[in-house]
Amino acid sequence: MDPFAELPPFPDNVPAHPLLIIDYELVKAGDTAEIERLWTAGTKLGFWYLKNHGVDEEVHKMFEMGSETMALPMEEKMKYEQGDDGMSFGYKAAGANAVDATGTLDTAQFINIAKDDALAWPVQARRDYPSTVNARMPTTITPFVEKSLAVNNTLLEAFNDKLGLPKGALLKQHPREEFSGSETRCLFSPPILDRQVIGAHTDFGSLSFLHNRLGGLQVFVPGSETWQYVKPIPGHAICNLGDAMAIFSGGILRSNLHRVVNPPGDQGSLYRYSLVYFTRPGNSIILRALTDESPMIAEAVANARDPGQFDTGVTSLDWFTRRIKNQRIKNRKGPETWMASRGTEHTEPTTISAY
Repeated sequence: MDPFAELPPFPDNVPAHPLLIIDYELVKAGDTAEIERLWTAGTKLGFWYLKNHGVDEEVHKMFEMGSETMALPMEEKMKYEQGDDGMSFGYKAAGANAVDATGTLDTAQFINIAKDDALAWPVQARRDYPSTVNARMPTTITPFVEKSLAVNNTLLEAFNDKLGLPKGALLKQHPREEFSGSETRCLFSPPILDRQVIGAHTDFGSLSFLHNRLGGLQVFVPGSETWQYVKPIPGHAICNLGDAMAIFSGGILRSNLHRVVNPPGDQGSLYRYSLVYFTRPGNSIILRALTDESPMIAEAVANARDPGQFDTGVTSLDWFTRRIKNQRIKNRKGPETWMASRGTEHTEPTTISAY
C-alpha cells in the first residue's frame, strides 16, 4: 500500500522550493554528471531530494515503530527521557525544548535511537529504550540504520573526492566503531497552527537522511526574504548537510537554516510523523577544516571573512552536547541560553515571513 495515497496532497497553491533531484544509484555507480549535480546541491543550498535509495521498505517499518512508541502511555515514555545534561538518545516530550530566543516551546515529541545501540544489539551500548523499540531493534531499526549508513557514506565519499581530499578522509571522521551522536529519530507532532514544531536551526552533524509524508519542512534560501516549504515526494528522501561538513570543508559545503512548522492546506489537520537518520562525526573528532589534506579547502579558509570559525577547537561530542543541552527549556536562563545552542547559523533571520 502506498502510504501517500491516503493523505491529502500537498496544496498546489503553496510555493515550494525546487530542490535538485539526485539519483543515488548513479552516484553510487560513480556517474560524473550526477556527482556534479550533487556537488551543486551541496555547495548552493545543502539540501536535495534523493531517489532510488532502496530504503523504502525499512522506512515504512520505522514509521510503524514510531507510531507504536508514541502510543505508549506518557508515564512509560518518560522513563526513557533524554534528560537535561546534553544527551540526545531517548524520548523527548513536546515542550521540552525552546524554538527561539524568547523561550517559545516546541510541539514535537520524538524517540532518538543511537547508531551505537542499533549496531551493538542485543548488547546495550549507550542507554535503554522503550519496549516498542527493543521489539523492533533486530527486524526494523538495525536494518534501517545499516542501509542509512551505506547511503550516507556513499554520499560522503562523493563529496570527499570533489573536495580534493585523500580517499577515505571524510569517512575517517565518522568511524563506525567509535561512539558518536549518530542516531535515527522518529518525530511526531500534533496539528497546531501558528506554532513552530522545531525552531530555525542548522543540523548538528554531517549528513541527514530524511523521510517525510506530509509537508512542514521549510528552508531559508540564501538571498530570500521568506521561508520556503520543501514538498514531500513519494519515494524520495530529503538530504541535507550539517555543521560538521560546513566546518570540515572550510565553508565550501553549506549547512543551511531550516525549521519545521505545521503542514500547509488540508495536511495541516493531520498528525505529522517524520523519520531521519543523522550521520555525525565520532565523539573524539576535532571539528576543524581539513586544510592540511586539501588545497581547495585551504584556499577557502584563507579567503574566508572569518577563518577562525573553521577551527572550533572542540570535539564533535562537545559541539553536540552544547547544542542539545542549551535547547532544553529547563536549562534556560534567558536569550543567551538559546544563542549558546547555535551552530553555524551565525545570525538569525529577523525580517522573514512564512507562507
